[in-house]
Amino acid sequence: MELTIEEKQQYSRHLILDEIGITGQTKIKEARVLVIGAGGLGCPVLQYLTAAGVGTIGIIDNDVVAPSNLQRQILYTHEDIDKNKAQCATRRLQKLNPFITFNTYQERLTNNNALDLVGQYHIIVDGSDNFSTRYLINDAAVLQNKPVVFGSIFKFDGQVSIFNYNEGPTYRCLFPLPPEHGKVPNCSEAGVIGVLPAVIGALQANEVLKIICGMGDLLSGKLLTFNMLTMEQQLYSFKKNLNIHIEQLEKDYGYLCNLSNEPEGITLQQIKKYPDRYHLLDVREAHERALHHIGGQHIPLGALQHKINQVSQYKELVVYCKSGVRSKKAIQLLRENNFHCKLLYLKDMIL
Repeated sequence: MELTIEEKQQYSRHLILDEIGITGQTKIKEARVLVIGAGGLGCPVLQYLTAAGVGTIGIIDNDVVAPSNLQRQILYTHEDIDKNKAQCATRRLQKLNPFITFNTYQERLTNNNALDLVGQYHIIVDGSDNFSTRYLINDAAVLQNKPVVFGSIFKFDGQVSIFNYNEGPTYRCLFPLPPEHGKVPNCSEAGVIGVLPAVIGALQANEVLKIICGMGDLLSGKLLTFNMLTMEQQLYSFKKNLNIHIEQLEKDYGYLCNLSNEPEGITLQQIKKYPDRYHLLDVREAHERALHHIGGQHIPLGALQHKINQVSQYKELVVYCKSGVRSKKAIQLLRENNFHCKLLYLKDMIL
């Protein structure tokens, strides 16, 4: 696979680096990288991998752009609000580099598609923001023997590492168990400084290019931590845990978020107090909704499995029905499909 004249012009600053040159840039062009999540971390990763000339980039994200994303997810604008992130990112990135191929997946990574998607790429970038997806990515990558470039952000702190490189340590070697539910709030609860994802995402993209070109010291078996307030960096080493054996994907990764078996309930009065905090989902039948409803999205429970990608996750999700029975079944289904937003059912009776 040769570089065109136009590509040589665009990547000229790479070509004059002894560590990359024509050989390295050709490897970059031949590489296939899957970026899971087109949010805070995914945006800078995608921009730098696109600019670098990675030949095939997969983008998977079922979420839509929300106004609160624009503080840090600089791929998007106000014109993109309520549009799918993967689609918006692809459209923007194609303008940055027309010489590469984008595979856009407007869906959630689940037990059903993870092995197939991960198997199609050389390197996986974890840009997710929840523990259930991180463990799913790890297990799928181990089973498909793919390296994972990991990043995470929290308030002013970030982490970067590489897992499963040449059968090296995995995410489970570093974090055998997820934290107890409620101990680690997400960005929507704790906040995050807008430039932190740019720093951590750029470091992730750098590790991807190092893997492709075979240059430098990789963060395999190492965890890099970075604090934006003090500018302190720490590098921790960890080893492969030989007692961990992954032979297949688990049936349900939702439990890793320690979402208790019994869903949490909420009252209509609580919702009215903070209306912008919640997204409502009515899982009753059409004739029931025609008689009375309290707004929100309508997807009957029987159709939810086939329309699950239409349900937004950028707010806390309140599921409601007549008595709560169908709501709880819907929440279980959403958990099985690795929904990472907070899931609640309406305790008030809907007649």
